[in-house]
Amino acid sequence: MYNKTSVLKRGAKSFVARKKLRGGLLLFLSLLEIHYLCGMSAEGKTVAFHTLGCKLNFSETSTIARLFQEKGYLKKDFSQPADVYVINTCSVTENADKECKSIVKNALALNPDAFIAVVGCYAQLKPEQISNIEGVDVVLGATEKFRLLNYINLSSKNEHAVIHNCEISEADFFVDSYSVGDRTRSFLKVQDGCDYSCTFCTIPLARGKSRSDTIENVIANANKIAQSGVKEIVLTGVNIGDFGYGRDIDGEEKKRKEYNFFDLIKELDEVQGIERFRISSIEPNLLKDEIIKFVSASERFVPHFHIPLQSGSNRVLKVMKRRYQKELYTERIKTIKQLMPDCCIGVDVIVGFPGETEAEFRETYDFINGLDVSYLHVFTYSERDNTEAISLADPVPVAERKKRNKMLRILSAKKLRSFYESQRAKELTVIFENENKNGLMYGFTENYVKVKYPYYKELCNVPVNIIIGDFDEDGNMTCVVREHLLA
Repeated sequence: MYNKTSVLKRGAKSFVARKKLRGGLLLFLSLLEIHYLCGMSAEGKTVAFHTLGCKLNFSETSTIARLFQEKGYLKKDFSQPADVYVINTCSVTENADKECKSIVKNALALNPDAFIAVVGCYAQLKPEQISNIEGVDVVLGATEKFRLLNYINLSSKNEHAVIHNCEISEADFFVDSYSVGDRTRSFLKVQDGCDYSCTFCTIPLARGKSRSDTIENVIANANKIAQSGVKEIVLTGVNIGDFGYGRDIDGEEKKRKEYNFFDLIKELDEVQGIERFRISSIEPNLLKDEIIKFVSASERFVPHFHIPLQSGSNRVLKVMKRRYQKELYTERIKTIKQLMPDCCIGVDVIVGFPGETEAEFRETYDFINGLDVSYLHVFTYSERDNTEAISLADPVPVAERKKRNKMLRILSAKKLRSFYESQRAKELTVIFENENKNGLMYGFTENYVKVKYPYYKELCNVPVNIIIGDFDEDGNMTCVVREHLLA
């Protein structure tokens, strides 16, 4: 049951008002809707969340969870019975429909009467497909997910799934989000949407145009996170290097860039109480030398970058409509390693893009093999509706795509092993997770080496000086804690 018009009729006056207002007042009205139009208190009711995809999704799920908790809901683990289950979806995940069906089925097995809400990127792109999944009650798109409480019905399940999703052009304002309470790291959303037109990508269709938080509000949120006791913040967004276009978009006027990502990180570096800032994925053409130099000299921004490559063939990069060639990528890696020899560098790469020949794949393999990088995130190309790539000639056979994926995953394992070995016997700093896993605890160093150590509660969520040891059977590194060594 497609019910997009109902939400427009129900809030027509406020919607028109929002479209006429800009800046802080627009955000104020949006927050009023989020916080005050959420129905009666649900004291004693329970809610559980399942998040697919990127760190940005995790930050938004955490924000939605806090809205539920403010209304009296008790947050439960998704593996436990709950009154409401919320599934935050991803448009990048392969077999998204199959995965969503499986998650819904698992939730209903725990509570057949539970209210099931599916939200996020995949819900924006394929709402009717999701609404046909048995047991789903409501499907919410890019902006409506933050108003989820408006659509919860605890008295009974909906006979048919109700859809509320706007045209993506109406996703024209920024809603800030950050995660707290789930781990020692917090994912802080600073930017949303994307103005790029990569031929394989659906994210602009799922999240809209690029818009950003203000520097002042990012700093305010970072201070809130610091006050909660979290020691590490990961900056997240769809295209964080594009930070600076402001909180809202007027489609009839050219956007004005008020500040940039470099301005943001300089301000964040002054925030007290946060030991580490980590930059999530950033485009190579937006990772300017000034950013790299700043990180190399900072005591808070850590030596770890994740830089999408997608292909080592300039022809394929051009067809993908990427905004760089491989020579620029090489220069970025060289600059990083010259200033930060122990920096960890992750790489995104897509295999099996339409028209990618065997020779071009080998070019990509050899190019990455020759780079001083630490690990790969390998994606097998899959056809996506409403993208340019779906109509390109010469699709790569699926079996060949899988073969190429396996080759790069093996290369990734070798790269990671080599990087970890280069860190043996070095003195680094780790922040251990506050979780006892069979008498062990795990954490990451500033340059993203995963280490383990016998569980000691007093060592959790604080910077700990360690000496890197050897590999364990799971590929993690052992370590010696300096304080324990001296004791």
